[in-house]
Amino acid sequence: MSCKNIRFIYTFIPLLLIPVFQLFAQNKTDTTAQNWNFHFQQTTVTQYHPAFHAMYSGAASLQPKQEIATSLTSTMFFGRRLWKGAELYFNPEMSGGKGFSSTLGVAGFPNGEIYRVGDPTPTIYVARCLITQSFPLSKEYEFNGDEPNSIAGKDALSFIAITAGKMSIADYFDDNNYSHDPRTQFLNWSLMSNAAWDYPANTRGYTYGITMEYVAYEWYFTAASSMMPKEANGSVMDLDIAHAHSETLELERTFKLGKKSGIIRLLGFYSHARMGNYKLATLLQPDSPDITLTRTPGRTKYGMGINMEQDLGENSGVFLKASWNDGRNETWVFTEVDRSISAGFVFNGRKRKRVPDFLGFAAVVNGISKDHQNYLKAGGYGFIIGDGKLNYANEMIAEAYYSFSFQKYHFWLTPDYQFIINPAYNKDRGPVHVFSLRTHIEF
Repeated sequence: MSCKNIRFIYTFIPLLLIPVFQLFAQNKTDTTAQNWNFHFQQTTVTQYHPAFHAMYSGAASLQPKQEIATSLTSTMFFGRRLWKGAELYFNPEMSGGKGFSSTLGVAGFPNGEIYRVGDPTPTIYVARCLITQSFPLSKEYEFNGDEPNSIAGKDALSFIAITAGKMSIADYFDDNNYSHDPRTQFLNWSLMSNAAWDYPANTRGYTYGITMEYVAYEWYFTAASSMMPKEANGSVMDLDIAHAHSETLELERTFKLGKKSGIIRLLGFYSHARMGNYKLATLLQPDSPDITLTRTPGRTKYGMGINMEQDLGENSGVFLKASWNDGRNETWVFTEVDRSISAGFVFNGRKRKRVPDFLGFAAVVNGISKDHQNYLKAGGYGFIIGDGKLNYANEMIAEAYYSFSFQKYHFWLTPDYQFIINPAYNKDRGPVHVFSLRTHIEF
């Protein structure tokens, strides 16, 4: 079956399923417990950047000529309650399309829905397959609604939950109500998660691991141990878990500022993998160093992040994130950022008499360590950036979007604009204007 036929099927089947879902939903109340559920999402992102100034380009540069690129993801979310406190979730997913310049040339890449894969043909795979077992610690309960990977029912206000299987670690850490999901919020990679968190995942963003959550009213503690890929940004996980694994910890605290809710999250991570070393690679080959020649099992990367949000009422709020990692060894999973700070706001479109439209604006500044800079200056390449040389400056990105909601049809249409200064930390290239149109269906 051709790529066009697959895309056609995955575009129109969801539209046919919407009336069936609406009929099913009409028979449920907001407090109906479930034994199983099903959800679906489909997101397409089409992006365009005009030609921009570049004094030179390398093998991993964003191409200075104008480009148009489209990505597509479709996900099915199956949930089943197994026994008391136990739930099974299974998510088959399809993704296809491509990013600008084969998803190269910007550390804060402008499309969080695209992956660093070589073949743009739509591919079907298992995104998540996991079991969660929860243990209540309080007699007080609240009702949680029907959501993707969340079966409706009563949950204790204080509990311990253990999850194991194939998962996205970003589902459990570094959440933010205003800046976390590129399918409905900001598109830029730097705004999905704290950008210097090189979180454990394969090239599509998933890993195998175990996560423990402890919730005690306004306190929330999460810990995880996960597998790492065999190669930087690779698709195959490393079975040598003695030398390839990642541990992540996060402490979350909710608070009140006046009558408005706020959340602060503190994250730390420590990863082992077969990484190369920037300084050693540059010393061994002062001209055109190759970090892959210095890889050895058990090298480490550690870092931390802070993530804050404040509710302003009517589904509006502000956020601030900052993250750092040691930057000695090569970026292995997410993107080539060693320091990052971002901030922004999201406003409900109620004042425009459209509910619930959303207007969002954010800015992010990304940086890399001195060893990382020297490696790129000497002509080295990472898995996502490398211009052959480097006139260093922080990468700076601003993003704005307006999400039009057609809630009756479970459909959202979002025009988006990003302005990128010093792409891949290079003052000799850019700035770049990125114009996007995102369509999103979910039910």
